[in-house]
Amino acid sequence: MAKTKQNKLSSVDEVQQDFVEKEVELKPEQKGRFDFIKDERLHKIVGLILTLGSSFMLIAFTSFLFSWQADQSLVENLTWDMFGTIEPDAAENLLGKLGAWIAYICIYKGFGVASYCFVIISIALGIKLLTSLEPIKIIKTLKYSFFVLIWLSLSLGTIFTDTMQILGGTFGHFGFLYLKGLIGTIGVALFLICYLLVFMVAVFNIKFYEPKPLPEKAGEENSSIPPAIIDEAQAHESETLNPDDFVIKENTIEGSLLDSTLSESNDLAVDDTEDLKKNEEIIEEKSESEEIIISPIPIIAASALGASTLATNSGLVLEVQETPEEELIEKIDKPEYGSLDSEYDPTLDFSNYQFPNLDLLNDYGDVKGTVESEELQAKTNMIVETLKNYNIGIKKISATIGPTVTLYEIVPQDGVRIAKIKNLEDDIALSLAALGIRIIAPIPGRGTIGIEVPNEKPAVVAMRSVLASPKFQNAEMDLPIAFGKTIQNEVFVADLAKMPHLLMAGATGQGKSVGLNAILISLLYKKHPSQIKFVLVDPKKVELSIYKTIERHFLAKIPGDADAIITDTKLVVNTLNSLCVEMDNRYDLLKDAQVRNIKEYNAKFISRRLPPNEKYAHKYLPYIVVVVDEVADLMMTAGKEVEMPIARIAQLARAVGIHLILATQRPSVNIITGTIKANFPGRIAFRVSQKIDSRTILDANGADQLIGKGDMLYSSGNDLIRLQCAFVDTPEVERIANFIGNQQGKEPFLLPEVKVESEDGGGSGDFDPRERDELFEEAASIIVQHQQGSTSLLQRRLNLGYNRAGRLIDQLERAGVVGPFKGSKAREVLIHDELQLEEKLRDLKEGREKFL
Repeated sequence: MAKTKQNKLSSVDEVQQDFVEKEVELKPEQKGRFDFIKDERLHKIVGLILTLGSSFMLIAFTSFLFSWQADQSLVENLTWDMFGTIEPDAAENLLGKLGAWIAYICIYKGFGVASYCFVIISIALGIKLLTSLEPIKIIKTLKYSFFVLIWLSLSLGTIFTDTMQILGGTFGHFGFLYLKGLIGTIGVALFLICYLLVFMVAVFNIKFYEPKPLPEKAGEENSSIPPAIIDEAQAHESETLNPDDFVIKENTIEGSLLDSTLSESNDLAVDDTEDLKKNEEIIEEKSESEEIIISPIPIIAASALGASTLATNSGLVLEVQETPEEELIEKIDKPEYGSLDSEYDPTLDFSNYQFPNLDLLNDYGDVKGTVESEELQAKTNMIVETLKNYNIGIKKISATIGPTVTLYEIVPQDGVRIAKIKNLEDDIALSLAALGIRIIAPIPGRGTIGIEVPNEKPAVVAMRSVLASPKFQNAEMDLPIAFGKTIQNEVFVADLAKMPHLLMAGATGQGKSVGLNAILISLLYKKHPSQIKFVLVDPKKVELSIYKTIERHFLAKIPGDADAIITDTKLVVNTLNSLCVEMDNRYDLLKDAQVRNIKEYNAKFISRRLPPNEKYAHKYLPYIVVVVDEVADLMMTAGKEVEMPIARIAQLARAVGIHLILATQRPSVNIITGTIKANFPGRIAFRVSQKIDSRTILDANGADQLIGKGDMLYSSGNDLIRLQCAFVDTPEVERIANFIGNQQGKEPFLLPEVKVESEDGGGSGDFDPRERDELFEEAASIIVQHQQGSTSLLQRRLNLGYNRAGRLIDQLERAGVVGPFKGSKAREVLIHDELQLEEKLRDLKEGREKFL
């Protein structure tokens, strides 16, 4: 058989180590020494000087073309002492002696009228530094100006060498004399023409001819294959199975797994035919003794079709086909907001905001996984032999090679039970000696049985390659998230607004934190600060603290909180309750606007069809994404106080643009309760240790058979997709956060303020009768009847909001009806019956009358 090319690439760890070794960090004193270079004020000052300097040069150069003869004697003998003398009429130039001297140096002593290129370069740099805009591309301006400077100076020096030497300058005059003595006048002209054509080809790729299309002829595609081989291949096709009965397709973006050419296959066609005859004899002998039927596919037929082939021990022939490379888009097309048709532009608060570019992310180059021919043959033979040992015949087998996992799809013979193959999971894993064998029986919608086998050399799915893909660039979604790549090596992009909430779980160190960073980075690259806000909850205090620098652009918090990254459990409860109030307020706005969701509301507001009224102050509503990094810690410390607002938000907040992302490394039923699971259709599972954990997350097995390091299962409804999560390292996140944080911002998005219950219940101090609520006595009666001092009880029975129910509980505590705050537990009721309550209310009433 023909030997295929092998791609030998370094592993992920070696690449990361090499990247770290190349990265140079400045010392603290060096960082402070060069901080002024990044100062925005310095950039504006330099830009202002360059812009005014370009105007100065333009006036000086133009005036010098008319007054250079009058100022010639002055500028030739000009010394530093002459700048100190008071002679206002000494120079004819409009800008005096200094303008005449600068124009003399640049035009007469320099490049002639080609020196106007310096004016263009100065304008381009000045506008870039002054306004952070780039109407004139600086790199192109520098390249084109360098060409024009040389070519125009030499051309004018050649044409006007004896008459107007000033047009070409000293460079053009003496350059022409040098070239004239070297190659002659005609040679100089040819040199200038050649120089111009080379520039035009390099920049504009001009064509000197248009080739005519060749006529297509029948049978021309297989003209390189001998007729005898084609005839023999056609004969085999009519007698045996279809050549597509055993196909292995490689779905990699760059390169091919097996890169055999058509000529190599044709050269070995005769040898392949002899091997085929031997394989047919062996299989016929086995077919007589065993009830296993595996029909061989002729190698010669595969060669005739122009595909690479590999033989297996069972007589099957593997045909490998290449897939076209996916073109990456390195420059992100920023979405345009506030077009001319829109009457209101929500981005005006951040009008100078610049989206992060892909240069902030690491480029791992060609770091990708490979499946060599020996590995492919060995695993195929092991799967076939293992199934053969249990009398399971195969009609068709194919394989799809992904970044970290190869999916083998088999079609068994008629009469074979699927459960019989599914029970062989451990046996196949033992024969392959691989970690994480997963059998999908059957694959939904495919009619095949899938066996997922990890690759020996996994690939690195870089975040940069995922964000640069056209699928993410052209995604028309409200909240697009680029998770990574599928087994088919396709970029997987999902819409958080359609999920509408996401639950992530996995064991420690399996990629959960990297997955959260991938979600946040995807949204930061796609959405404007006026369109989305984040509420970040980090009980571990170290995972999400890296996003603190974007507080003035993307984060939301409650007024009075010092830190936008919430780490205190008590503040988490308060923030979740605040989000519930924000949700209710938004529903009131949607009700008044007579729309169903946030998208319709914002469209109506932008078109100026929502005038403010006495009751509602309409405004543009950004999406709010709530990220909780470790929900298990919150459930253990706060319990129902956390579960209730999470359940309310998950049930109702989709229409008003509030979405939850919960992550945990403890996927147990007391953490991921039934109330939470019912409202989180979007699930992501990284590797877990037990099957019960997989069923808790996904309601299905499989997460315990993943291989870790970003290998994950994504479930949305009935679909279960295996993905390799995109890798984004901490230094990359820091660069992106610092890039955004260094831009001009404003205060964080403020959530509604709610009543905070302290550990002592907020009930310190004496009871003030003047502050007693109208429903005080009714609330006290309800508390005593149910013997439960709970704020939620008053909310349900009296149909109150959280703020008023909290104030009633505080007043009841000061009055001695209920006890102090006890965390997640209900308050103790200090009055045990109605009679005792009447006496208490009578005493309070008498005290109130005396007080008044």
